[in-house]
Amino acid sequence: MKLKISLLFLLICQIGLSQKYKLGAVTADELKEKTHPKDTSALGAVLFKTGKTTFNLTNEGSFELITEVFFKIKIYKKEGLGLADQKVSYYTGGSGSEKVFISDAYTYNLVGDKVEKTKLKSESQFKEEATENWSVKKITFPNVKEGSIIEYSYKIVSPYVHNFRDWVFQYKIPVNYVEYQTYIPEILKYRTVISGFEKILIDEKVVPGNDFNSIKYTYTASNIPGQKEEEFVKNISNYTSILKYELAAIEYKTKPSKNFSLSWADVAKTIYDNPDFGGQLEFRSYYEDEVGALINKTMSDTEKMTILFEFVQKNMNWNEKESIYCDLGVKKAFKQKVGNTADINLMLVAMLRHAGLNANPVILSTRDNGIPVFPSRSAFNYVIAAVRINGSPNQILLDASSKNTVPNIIPIKTLNWEGKLLLPKGESVSIYLDPEKHSTKSITILAKIVDNTSIEGKFRETADAYHAYLAKSKYSDLSEKTLQENLVKKYETIEIEQATFKKETGKPTQVNFSFTSDNAIEIIGDKLYVSPLLFLGMDENPFQSETRNFPIEFDYIQKNNYTISVKIPDDYEVETFPQPLLLQTNGAEINYSFKGSETNGMLQISSSFDINASILEAADYEMLKSFFKEIVNKEGEKIVLKKKK
Repeated sequence: MKLKISLLFLLICQIGLSQKYKLGAVTADELKEKTHPKDTSALGAVLFKTGKTTFNLTNEGSFELITEVFFKIKIYKKEGLGLADQKVSYYTGGSGSEKVFISDAYTYNLVGDKVEKTKLKSESQFKEEATENWSVKKITFPNVKEGSIIEYSYKIVSPYVHNFRDWVFQYKIPVNYVEYQTYIPEILKYRTVISGFEKILIDEKVVPGNDFNSIKYTYTASNIPGQKEEEFVKNISNYTSILKYELAAIEYKTKPSKNFSLSWADVAKTIYDNPDFGGQLEFRSYYEDEVGALINKTMSDTEKMTILFEFVQKNMNWNEKESIYCDLGVKKAFKQKVGNTADINLMLVAMLRHAGLNANPVILSTRDNGIPVFPSRSAFNYVIAAVRINGSPNQILLDASSKNTVPNIIPIKTLNWEGKLLLPKGESVSIYLDPEKHSTKSITILAKIVDNTSIEGKFRETADAYHAYLAKSKYSDLSEKTLQENLVKKYETIEIEQATFKKETGKPTQVNFSFTSDNAIEIIGDKLYVSPLLFLGMDENPFQSETRNFPIEFDYIQKNNYTISVKIPDDYEVETFPQPLLLQTNGAEINYSFKGSETNGMLQISSSFDINASILEAADYEMLKSFFKEIVNKEGEKIVLKKKK
């Protein structure tokens, strides 16, 4: 009798567990819940996300990839109502499009003591073309309010076994439970990697089948916290808990195996051999006349590189599409003067080679695209050019798709760890993308105190390298009025006049303006309290969080220098001056200095802030937080002026 009761109890537990993670089982208690039990600030939560991916053998003898996903989401706060908008992306390019089917989409609310269920209407479901090859199916849930629960499922049917979807475990909101099952046919060999810091449990077993045996992998995780945004993170997705699959090989039983992306060398060769990549480098006739008129044999290699780079940069216009493969093709793009990153930069590589230079393309992944975690043809989404001059071991990196770049200054979005330099025979070499030289910015202010209440002066900023690139990206081609408006937004506490921006090839950029500040002086009694850095002081610590989960990432290494001279009124003298300060992090990753003096009625203040490493570990956070706190405190101190006796 006890055995029967035990078996019955076990069966009930199993049924209860399976029902808990099925759609349609929404309770009044779940709807009454006001906040997430482990994160009261959460706007919502994924109560569960489950799914599975299976393979179906079609009548043609090919595999079909079927992925089913089930979501149950709770909305706690008004700010979380955006969770009612969900979307599923799918591939619609190539010979066979993927298909998406959305079902079981309902909104649940508590009306009195009863659970009210509202079905998603067909007009709340629509399709959009995201890119040329990708579409998005969007749904907007009805009758959503604070406390609502939404549920839905979707199925993706794909003819592409290599297009295995990433499985996301972690979101901006907490995830109470997640489970994912994959049934991989034994003949298909995939590489897998799980990013992020969350604990994911994995179970593996063989499942016999009629047509083929499969290996079943089950991935489970519970109580995953919502991923909070943190300052100085290039791409938070690099630290998100995500499962990635990459097809490595198909091991047929009756014919030789077929390998896919087994190494970076395989990836490089496959990309280079593509007619929309390496094939484009072979065309010459479309540019020969123009290039022949631009360069001659008496020029140095550096001169040839510069002339051809500026020619392509000036004449070609980027269509805002990023790809390692040509869109229009170099010949058509050259004629129309527009193209994607590959059209423009592969064209540049071809011209440089034609001029006798050692030039090659570099494929990379932009920051938004993430860091490649294993060899994959889909890991890269951008291509630039690289040139070696006179046998130098160093590559000069070029991107002619941007109007604001110069040699060795490529867009900041492309500074993402390593790229792959592709050589003519399909060989590849890893190439570090982050700059090795500091970008320098120097600000000089010459000012005077007027009527003891305000400060008037002249401002000049000179910048090179990436500081200059950012300045050009912000200010190029602006009218004086618009430039002035932008600068007022940047320096909120001053009035600005006569603003100018200068950029000349081979020289630092310059920003100049006249200003008046009524906020840099505080009058208390007969004393004047002056902010030493005027409107340039750091008044808030950029690191506010109690803890830090991710490394601290800066865009590039840099040096920032500030020199300020302020003429004080003749009837005033310095009573107190902030003491000098010299700070350095433990490994000299960041340096800071501040000092000042008064000579002949002129306040002289100089300060510098250098970043010597583009990344610091999360373990350095407390040290860094204290470091910046000292800077804020120092720059918040005042120069005290008193009237002469």
